[in-house]
Amino acid sequence: MIARRLAPALASAALAALLLAGCSAPVTDTAPDASAASSALLADHDLDGLDARTVVDRLDALPVAERPTDLIAAVRPDRLELSDDAGRTASLPLPEDLFYASVAPYADRTHDCFFHSLTTCLGELRNTDVRVIVTDADGSVVMDEMHTTNDNGFVGLWLPRDIRGTITVEHDGRQAGQQFSTDADAPTCLTTLQLT
Repeated sequence: MIARRLAPALASAALAALLLAGCSAPVTDTAPDASAASSALLADHDLDGLDARTVVDRLDALPVAERPTDLIAAVRPDRLELSDDAGRTASLPLPEDLFYASVAPYADRTHDCFFHSLTTCLGELRNTDVRVIVTDADGSVVMDEMHTTNDNGFVGLWLPRDIRGTITVEHDGRQAGQQFSTDADAPTCLTTLQLT
């Protein structure tokens, strides 16, 4: 009986801790969940019936003012994990051949991050045009494109899995580069690209 009364309070406290951590993301090892609670969570946020890539792209593109405050959506190397303040969770598998890396170039301020949170991570350069160049370890160009950072200051990149290389971002005559990998242990949130 006591456990039933404490469960909602504990779930709310856990969500509050995640929000206070800023760019932190839930760290769980649950398999994809098709339960009624999981389905309800997705439906309540107009995400039901969507695959993980579509959900990631949709949430990342939302203006910050329109992002749901009761939803945490964390991108892990192999899945998207969602949770809400009601304690409901859902997990959607990412494409087997693609890896999602969210990059936040900055000039003056940044934050520590490992797994990108689509609803709470905020970078410095919001709605800013940048050139993104991705090369693999042998120097082959994987991507060379102009992007506009999302309202949260991040550029989301869908890259091939199991490669290593360098991500370079250019803006207004300044440049930043960072080594990266897209393996099972790699971060999905890259926040150390300081433009100089």
